[in-house]
Amino acid sequence: MSVICSSTLVPFTPLFLSPADSPLPLTAATTPLALIVPCYNPLPGWAPNVLESLARLQPLLPVGTEVHLYLVNDGSAQSVAAADVELLRAALPGFTYLTYPANRGKGYALRVGAAATHEPICLFTDIDFPYQEPSVAAVYRTLLSGKADLAVGVRDADYYVHVPKARRRVSNLLRGLTRNLLRLPVSDTQCGLKGFNAGGRDLFLKTTTNRYLFDLELIFLASRQKQMRVLAVPVELKPGVVFSALNPRILLTEGSTFMRIFLKSLATGRRKKR
Repeated sequence: MSVICSSTLVPFTPLFLSPADSPLPLTAATTPLALIVPCYNPLPGWAPNVLESLARLQPLLPVGTEVHLYLVNDGSAQSVAAADVELLRAALPGFTYLTYPANRGKGYALRVGAAATHEPICLFTDIDFPYQEPSVAAVYRTLLSGKADLAVGVRDADYYVHVPKARRRVSNLLRGLTRNLLRLPVSDTQCGLKGFNAGGRDLFLKTTTNRYLFDLELIFLASRQKQMRVLAVPVELKPGVVFSALNPRILLTEGSTFMRIFLKSLATGRRKKR
């Protein structure tokens, strides 16, 4: 499948918070940040929300940190107008737009975005930027410290209070299976905020899951490599986030994906015992 890519580097006046609202600037050496955001039929007003979120994020990063947004249109049939893309292109100093005609899933979209990056640190989140900007900055700083190759956002118990019952049951079931069957270092594999360095990026590009459980596959692969350091980073959700309904058909498909990963874990365990 062909991917159309366009990027721009233009003069930019950031929509930063006022100095009175901003925290004290960090003085650590700056490292460029690639922020990958997949997009599929987003809600109206998504493009201005992206700019507002980036404006709140920038003062939380070390002074001078360059943020390059990689927007991946995962075959949207609506709500991604040329005017939206041009708004981002005109406002952001680093912006790359990648698009292809058919919906392939979030995992596929993020691999397309990751393959296009060249920054040493990559983060990904959702198009509505559902996590608090300090949480995004915390994931970046974890990687910047050099203590992790893969930084995984983890949600606290308060998160599930605001989640629809069906999604809460699926999340709790998956966390239990992840903890008890796969024995991964992080049980909350589905948080939509993660990041990695160059080594983590190379590993991420080896994943093959296109939809819901691509995160699980990534953490599973990382757990099987001794040199890959995985750290959990507590993150907070913004108030008023709207959760999409879970598609039963996708759940059935991802059930087979989980079984594939589980069987691979059994095979890995047998090889270790030999």
